[in-house]
Amino acid sequence: MATAWLAGGSGLVGGALLRRLLQDDYFDKVISFGRRVLAVQDPKLVQVKTDFASPSVFDALAAPSVAFSCLGTTIKKAGAREAFRKVDHDAVLAFAQGAKRKGARAFIHVSSLGADIKSGTFYSAVKGETERDVGRVSFPSVYALRPSILDGDRGESRPGEYVGLLVGRVLAPVLGKYRPTAVGTVVETMIARAKAPAPGVHVIEPDKMTGQKES
Repeated sequence: MATAWLAGGSGLVGGALLRRLLQDDYFDKVISFGRRVLAVQDPKLVQVKTDFASPSVFDALAAPSVAFSCLGTTIKKAGAREAFRKVDHDAVLAFAQGAKRKGARAFIHVSSLGADIKSGTFYSAVKGETERDVGRVSFPSVYALRPSILDGDRGESRPGEYVGLLVGRVLAPVLGKYRPTAVGTVVETMIARAKAPAPGVHVIEPDKMTGQKES
């Protein structure tokens, strides 16, 4: 039996992961962190409202075996580059540090295909910085998942992404790791790594997201 912490349960991957965690008997408690309380009720779910700017919010909670971060936004939705960084870097790092202080043995977070601190693209560079800085928190085990465009129902309008997803589905056989990544594949990979984490810092590209333990 394990306690899981989850940040970002209101998003596409986070929502699917939350449902999966609540269904899995391996996890006896799930503590969900976010800016708002979700319309989800379950005997083993505890919800904590936070903006991730106050480190003390983590200290009085049950210690996690594993912490999952699905935090993420877009520059357009955030409104500015620095607002984007506060979510995709600062909040993720604060969450990781809080989980480490409480004794989490593994930290698993959603990054992005192309994440690279040296990238000329601001989005990819920030994702790369987040991977680097989370890796320095000194968890026994860290996984950064790098999905391609996510294939799932967001419940919100993103016309450009929708068109890209349609094209990606058609061309999937020839796109390799650039084909759309099913949300369920990301979630099952995260669950599998949580149950059998390998020591060290790991990056998982979309074509390696099988949900199976690494050899």
